[in-house]
Amino acid sequence: MKKIIAQFFLASLLTVINISFCAAQNRDVMSAYQRNMQPLLVKITSAPTDNERYNANEMFVQMFEEALNVDESIEWTWDFGKTVSVLTSSDRQFRIITWPVVRDNGEYECFGFVQSYNSKTEEYDVYVLHDKSDEMISVNEQVLDPDNWYGSVYQELIEAKHDGKMYYTLLGWTGVNALVQRKVIEPILFRGGSSKPQFGQALFRREKNLRRVVLEYSSNAMVNLRFDQQIVRTYENKKIKKKGRTINTQVAKEEKMKMILFDEVAPMLPGMEGLPQYYAPTGTEMAYIFREGRWELRDNAQGRLSDPKLNKEFEPLQKEEPAYKMNKGETKK
Repeated sequence: MKKIIAQFFLASLLTVINISFCAAQNRDVMSAYQRNMQPLLVKITSAPTDNERYNANEMFVQMFEEALNVDESIEWTWDFGKTVSVLTSSDRQFRIITWPVVRDNGEYECFGFVQSYNSKTEEYDVYVLHDKSDEMISVNEQVLDPDNWYGSVYQELIEAKHDGKMYYTLLGWTGVNALVQRKVIEPILFRGGSSKPQFGQALFRREKNLRRVVLEYSSNAMVNLRFDQQIVRTYENKKIKKKGRTINTQVAKEEKMKMILFDEVAPMLPGMEGLPQYYAPTGTEMAYIFREGRWELRDNAQGRLSDPKLNKEFEPLQKEEPAYKMNKGETKK
């Protein structure tokens, strides 16, 4: 009996040693990948010509894809500063990595990966994202995939649960070109245990064909889009008695909740409809609130109302997202 216990203990110890050795080996491999990729990223953001930036980006994509296919790479914490966005779901269902390349003419092209769990193979699959945004029309209504992606640098991943199901929504930005920039509210979905991501989902209540929300506006404007806990004013229908009669009225109340807050945008001048380079915030704040598995639009929602703890000033921003919008030859700080 003692011999059996000793053999079992030895086998367990060897297993632990092997796992520890493999983990350490993977860390060394991932560290080497990151070190070799860093100089390429510097060229992507600061090389003087389109050709040099895109050549560096091609090598960066190739090396990144190799790294993401290393076992347990989902556990590695990538650190590329503010140039590359890395968002990982809390349940480890997926990770999405995005970054831009800026051309000499001010146009942006986004690149990225989705690394997602395949429940059938019990492994992570890697999908390369191909930005086809400049070829798309009626994009609000389209369901897209990695080969036809509405390119964005995603800045926030929202997780919301309903009836035991997790819903994922991304908030993204891209510079588009020298005149226009864009923000997007983008649901992402994995159907039937598949690892392949689907971009766009009918999660917007009372907007049947809407798959994503797109805000396009002037490159000189600043538009707020973020997920935040704020005070929101809501209205309830109540029946009250007045002068012997029962009448319906709306009673306002304030409550604290999390929401996607964003600025409504519209043309700055009459006759400029459909020309996003002339769009700017109207001063009206809108919100999407997650209710029963859907995003519900509240045009009467107002953040920063009366709670002093929540009524803090937004952090000062530069012209637009300094984390991702870069001038030729330098990275904004």
